[in-house]
Amino acid sequence: MEILVKKNRKQQIEEKATTLFRERGYAATSMRDLAQVLGIEAASLYSHIKSKEEILQKICFRMADEFFEAWKDVESVQTSASDKISKAAIAHVKVITRNTDASAVFFNEWRHLSEPHLSDFLAMRDDYEGRFIQIIKDGMASGEFEQVDAKFMMLTILSSLNWTHNWYKPGGSLTPKEIGVRLSNLVLNGLKK
Repeated sequence: MEILVKKNRKQQIEEKATTLFRERGYAATSMRDLAQVLGIEAASLYSHIKSKEEILQKICFRMADEFFEAWKDVESVQTSASDKISKAAIAHVKVITRNTDASAVFFNEWRHLSEPHLSDFLAMRDDYEGRFIQIIKDGMASGEFEQVDAKFMMLTILSSLNWTHNWYKPGGSLTPKEIGVRLSNLVLNGLKK
């Protein structure tokens, strides 16, 4: 029973920290701030977590795992490069919109990770970006896509998708899937008639 209580408290701590990290930034959020929001003494936090960075690590690596898990649906289907880009965009947006606070922390606060966690995170990011680059290269090789700078195109695609956490509202006029479809269509087809 005690383990369950600690697990729930750990989840509460992570949720509150995620919100504070998004609102104030990781560097500007203190353990005292977190304790105050939770209504406990700062010293009590250390019975649940080792450090503020431990929370940041959990957020960043959990989000990375969610992106890779979503990617399985993209890679499991043999289809055109355009369809893969669309599936990848939809999967990416679905992960972002599940928890926009965690997404904001993931995209903006990872720089505060210390070694070896920072290097591990960057390796995961390179791997993920490389998967988009490979789809673009496959599309160019098959003649489906124009010859472009694949890295620049990947950065353009991910930049447009990654900004979603700033404006997405659950229950809004567009679902995460519709957002992914619209953004991928814009990338693939541009604004031409």
